[in-house]
This record gives sequence, structure tokens and C-alpha cells, in this order.
Amino acid sequence: MEFRHPFLNNPKLALFYGLFWLVSALIMMLILVFANGLGYWGAIVEVFSSIIVFAIVGTSIWYVVRFSTLENNSAVRILLSHLIAASIIVFLYMYLGVVLIKLLNPAAIEWMNRGFVNRVFGGYMMYVIYVVFFYAVNYYYSFKEKVRNEGKLIALVKEAELHALKSQINPHFLFNSLNSISSLTMTNPARAQEMVINLSQLMRYSLKHDQSEKVSFKQELENNNLYLQIEKVRFGSKLEPVFEIDENCLKAEIPNMILQPIYENAIKYGVYEATEPVEIKTVARCNGELLQIIISNPYDANVKSKKGEGIGLRNIRDRMQIIYGNPYLLKLEDNKKEFKVTLAIPQKTKQNA
Repeated sequence: MEFRHPFLNNPKLALFYGLFWLVSALIMMLILVFANGLGYWGAIVEVFSSIIVFAIVGTSIWYVVRFSTLENNSAVRILLSHLIAASIIVFLYMYLGVVLIKLLNPAAIEWMNRGFVNRVFGGYMMYVIYVVFFYAVNYYYSFKEKVRNEGKLIALVKEAELHALKSQINPHFLFNSLNSISSLTMTNPARAQEMVINLSQLMRYSLKHDQSEKVSFKQELENNNLYLQIEKVRFGSKLEPVFEIDENCLKAEIPNMILQPIYENAIKYGVYEATEPVEIKTVARCNGELLQIIISNPYDANVKSKKGEGIGLRNIRDRMQIIYGNPYLLKLEDNKKEFKVTLAIPQKTKQNA
């Protein structure tokens, strides 16, 4: 937390402070004039030498409070610090009051001497009020700083989690692709070369957008077309990607690398063991507030060797939770003949931006 005075950091607070004491001084002056029969000039001098002087001197109590918090000092030390500070400030307040009265209204010095004890007592009471006020201000600023730091920490944790989730996808996909390239170098070198080129472009996209969490739907589709081209080199006519994309959706925002695990899952369970061409269908619709992407693939339940969500689909669910605070934006449907993944991506609008 900064050591600057809160009145310097917050001019509005300083303005309210000044207005409060000016109003208090005006009320006190009217009481002295109409209730005590004091003249206007005498009332002005009295109010200025007491209320206004303490309002000015009392601002320094902030520094005593700032360096005498319970977190850093014992209760005895805090009490002793305030007792010493209160005595110094009350002495300064009394001294300046006497000087001002002697300069501006010498006739009132005798009247002031008669109220000496009351002034000293009032000075200590005012000090207590200031201490309570500045402790409240201090803890308010400490609370705001704590909330701000917690917000930064949450953002850092969120960013770390997202990077960790992304790091699960790339090595997993890269491992599978390199295995395929390895086998193709012996059987079909030309296809292996084509696959290496597409893989390098795909990795370049991944690195390029690693720092930005969202990209346009158009960019994400282009990236996944590269992925599907890589897989088509392996599976040939068995893999048939079909796209039904509403062109109005192409500018929508979508988390990057979010679709690739869905296609990988579709190929793993729908294409690997298939003997006939398998259509992996992608349908995209949008209404301005929501981009809905449906990716479906048929599969033979009799040859499916693994059940449940793989690491890729769990990864997507976790990312949706972190980014949008809602893991249920990913919906899975399995009717034992077709597996369908529906992804709902909220879009920023003027209403919810």
C-alpha cells in the first residue's frame, strides 16, 4: 500500500473533509454568537483558532495511524505511539491557537485561559475521533488493495490453468501425427512430405495464437482444415469432412485450439476402425449472442474400444469453465450410432459486453 496521504490520493475525500469542517465551524460560530453572546469577530477568531487549526494539524494523524497498525506492532506499542503523538499534536494545536488569538483578538486571551483545561481535553478527544476515522480509511484502502491483488492472482492462476490445458493438447496431437508420418515415410514418402508441411503450418498457428485466448471462428476453421488435411493423408477416402457454416458466424470469437480435440475424438472413434467412408459433419449457427457449433460423426459401437470422455473433451470442458464460468456449454450426445458434440460459445454484445 502507498504511504501517501489519502487526501492526496483521493481529492474527493479531501473535499468532503474540508466541507465537513467548514460547516462545523459555521455552526460553532453561530452558537458562539447567538447562544454565548460573543461578537462576530471574536467568534470567527475562536472557531478558527480551535476547529480550523485542529482540522489542519489533525491531518498528520494519518501517518501515526499508517505506521501503527495491529499487523506490525503490539497493542502496548500502538497505545504508547498514540499517547506521544496525541500530546505533541494537542500541544501544537494549543500553541497555534494562542498565537492566533494574540495576533487577531488579544482581548480574548483571558477568556481562552479560563477554558484552557476544556481546550486540552477537547484536543485529546478530537485526536481519538481522528484516529478512528483514519483507521477506518486505512483499512478501507488495505481492503481495496487486497481485493485488487486477489483479482490479479486469480487472473494469473486462470492464465496458468489455460496454458496448462493447451499444453496437454499440442504434445498429444503432435505425438500422434509424428507416428503417422513415421509410418508414411516407408509406404508413401510423398504423403509424408505433405503431412509434414501441413503439420508445420498447424504448429505455426498454435504458436502464433498461444498468447491470445480467442480468435475469429474463421481462423479456427482454417486451422482445423489443416488438421483434417493431415488426417486425410493418413485415412484417405475414409475421412469425409462436411461443413455447413453460416457465413454470418465467421467473425464470431472462439477460444483458439478448442475444436481440434473434438475432431481428433471423432476420428479416433469414428474413422480408425471404419471400412466405409465416415462423414464428420460440422454445423455452425449464430444469433448474435451465441455461436453454436455441432460436430457429429457416426461410429460402430461394436468396435469402439474405449468409453467415456477422453482427455481432449475433458480439456474443452475445463477451458469453458475457466473462460466462461460454465462447463455446461459443452454438450455430448451418444445414441450408439452417432456421437454428437455441441459447443455453445457466448458472444459479447452491447447488452452483455
